[in-house]
Amino acid sequence: MPKFPIKGLEKSSIDRIHKELVSKCNLIEPRYIPQIDNVSYEGKDLILIWVPGGNDRPYRYPGAFPNEEGRKTDKAYFIRKGSVTVKANQNEVRELFALADNIPFDDRPNANASLDDIQDNLISSFLYSVDSKLQLQIKTLPFLEKIKAMHLVGGPEEDLRPLNVALMFFNENPERFFPYARIDIVEKPDPTGIGMTERSFRGPLDQQLKDALRFMQNSVIAEKIFKLPDQAEALRFSSYPFPAIEEALSNAVYHKSYQIHEPITVMILPDRIEITSVPGPDRSISDDDLRNLRMVSRTNRNRRIGDYLKELKLAEGRNTGIPTLVRSMRENSSPDPIFLTDGDRSYFTVILPINEAFKGERPANANTGRRTIRKPNEVRSTVIRLLEENGEMSANELAVALGYPRVVNSLSLAIKSLIEEGKIDYTDKTNRFSRMQKLHLAGR
Repeated sequence: MPKFPIKGLEKSSIDRIHKELVSKCNLIEPRYIPQIDNVSYEGKDLILIWVPGGNDRPYRYPGAFPNEEGRKTDKAYFIRKGSVTVKANQNEVRELFALADNIPFDDRPNANASLDDIQDNLISSFLYSVDSKLQLQIKTLPFLEKIKAMHLVGGPEEDLRPLNVALMFFNENPERFFPYARIDIVEKPDPTGIGMTERSFRGPLDQQLKDALRFMQNSVIAEKIFKLPDQAEALRFSSYPFPAIEEALSNAVYHKSYQIHEPITVMILPDRIEITSVPGPDRSISDDDLRNLRMVSRTNRNRRIGDYLKELKLAEGRNTGIPTLVRSMRENSSPDPIFLTDGDRSYFTVILPINEAFKGERPANANTGRRTIRKPNEVRSTVIRLLEENGEMSANELAVALGYPRVVNSLSLAIKSLIEEGKIDYTDKTNRFSRMQKLHLAGR
């Protein structure tokens, strides 16, 4: 408890105290810096230190500072017993780790974010997409009550913070909080790197996943039809079955560790697609399981991410995703997928071999950087077709589907001319530049 009257600090000592605090905190493993603020109370200068629970707990610290008594001590874990702080024994250390592991990373409060970082329009869009009954129930609730009802916040009432899952799905730029939380697609038509192109898909996790899948479906997958002389029905084969790509990429988003600052990487090579995320699968999945294409995990790294992806129908439940992937490859007469990891389980790669009918051909969009669709009339007709198939799409989504890295001039001109001709229209005519703005066929 503070002692009154409060004396306050000399202004000249505040910077020195800040530096000493940071210096001491740098000795913590993993590194932890509390929130340190300069405040004024009754005309006195004070330093306010707020120490919320960290995401990387438990933490260890030296028993004594290196400059105390001229000696150094090994770092250890400390716990509070009554009014005394003591060094944790081996059993207590195990309990500390077990307690931390009980709360998945996506379900923990983020001390570096505020409630203002949760965007209400993205919540509304999500609830509409999943046709949630909650949409009507919480529509009239104040914002704070709404995010509490959706379990998007945590911590003490006096310092509520967004959960990590809220920032992953309901913030336009999750990379602010989770560096490299994105999907990179690299097309490498030649082993030397000639003609290599790279695209990064960012934004809320569900949006970047949808955009990446749409790009793969429209710009990477090719189809061949074989007419057989002795039967009426033709045989159809895809270079890669879309359900296999969908399951592999959704699985990467679902099970990636967002504490490790590495993107999900999709490498498109002439004879295969490699999808890599970090870290590798849980050790409850044996090497024999991987070789035999069995993936039944006993633990859940990101249960809230998984719940949201399942609601959006972007992920399978109950360990059915990998069987769906394997089945779709076999139904397409493609070779079985290959699962790779190392002894440390530091990464996980899913390899989807190309269908034998496409061996030796260049990938569908491996055109040394040239755009697949260039002619104005072809752009216009493709925009119409995409809107017929998908109902509503933003300009950015159309660009991805057309194989462009962004909304280029030819696409802008095509959209403008189609609107002027009354063939397509904006979904929100009152605010043309809204972030939620999409296009649809006129009259629909």
